This record gives sequence, C-alpha cells and structure tokens, in this order.
Amino acid sequence: MVSYVSALLYGVGGIVVAGMALLVAFQEKLVYVPVLPGLTKSYPITPARLRLPYEDVWLRSADGVRLHAWFIKLIPECRGPTVLFFQENAGNIAHRLEMVRIMIQRLQCNVFMLSYRGYGASDGYPSQHGIAKDAQAALDHLSQRTDIDTSRIVVFGRSLGGAVGALLTKNNPDKVMLQIVLLVQLALYFWSSKSCLWFFHN
Repeated sequence: MVSYVSALLYGVGGIVVAGMALLVAFQEKLVYVPVLPGLTKSYPITPARLRLPYEDVWLRSADGVRLHAWFIKLIPECRGPTVLFFQENAGNIAHRLEMVRIMIQRLQCNVFMLSYRGYGASDGYPSQHGIAKDAQAALDHLSQRTDIDTSRIVVFGRSLGGAVGALLTKNNPDKVMLQIVLLVQLALYFWSSKSCLWFFHN
C-alpha cells in the first residue's frame, strides 16, 4: 500500500514538474497573440481605407529585427503632438485603426503605430525584452524626424501596450512629453517632466 501511494505521489509530482516546464518553455506563445483566431497575420485594412494619409515606415531594432509601422499625419504641416501608439496584445495595428481615426480627429495629432516583432508585417517573434527594444526603436525614429515637433511626443498604451509605454517612458524621460496608459476602466496620465499623476474612472 505504501509503495502504491509513493508511486502515485511520484507520478503526480512528475506531471506537475513536466507541466511547469512546458509553461516556462511556451510562456511567450501563451502570453502573446499576434494572430486572432480565424484571421491571418496580415493587415485586413490600411489607413487608406479610412481616408487617413499615412507613410509605411520600416525600422530596425537594436538586435536587428525588421519592424513595420504606420505614421499617420493629420495634415502635411501639422506641428501638433505626435502620439506613439502601443496596442493591446491580440491582433495587429489594423484592428485599432478606428480608434486611432477618432483620436486624430478629436486631438488633432499625428499617430505613429508600431507593429511589435511577430505582429502584422514585422519580422521575428514576440518576447518581453524584444518588444521593449521595438518600442525604443520607434521612439528613436520619432526623435530624429524633422517633420514633427519632437518636444511633443506622447506615449499611449493600452493593456500590454501600457506596460511597454511605461518602461519606455521610464528609460527616456527627456524624450517623452506625456504618457497615457489606458486599462479596462482606469486611465493613468503621467506627465514625466512634472512628475505628476492623474487617475480617473470612466
């Protein structure tokens, strides 16, 4: 009886250890969802579908991954704020275009939409450290542009994008004018130059 119980415990323990090992090995595949069920990795629409003038931008992250982004400019001579947009987890930037269209109309801003590695037209596979490098590449690109006011860069992130934006702002306080993190029913505004926080519920 004792040997049977011991064998059972060893068996259960082995299953638990194997399960944990699988979770560690495949955690990034479980966390990141570049493709929604039933859809493809490609963009279903582009900003042109919503009559938004845009530029295809190709970047290289610090570790050499080729990244794609859309730079949507309100009007050619617009010198208003430029929003660096970091999306939620599932799907790609095309699935956020309607929200961005409303943002542009109401805020009179430019929007730079980055596809994380492994998402949309970007190469590579998503990972925590990799996406942080992608965000840095996007901010560095915007900081070097001559057709925007680089002193008015706003970092906007929803859900996963909020964490990406928070880390980016922490590492680049001199390059970001304002950070906006939007969660389910809570928005957090962080004015990095003033070190102030505002919280509000929808």
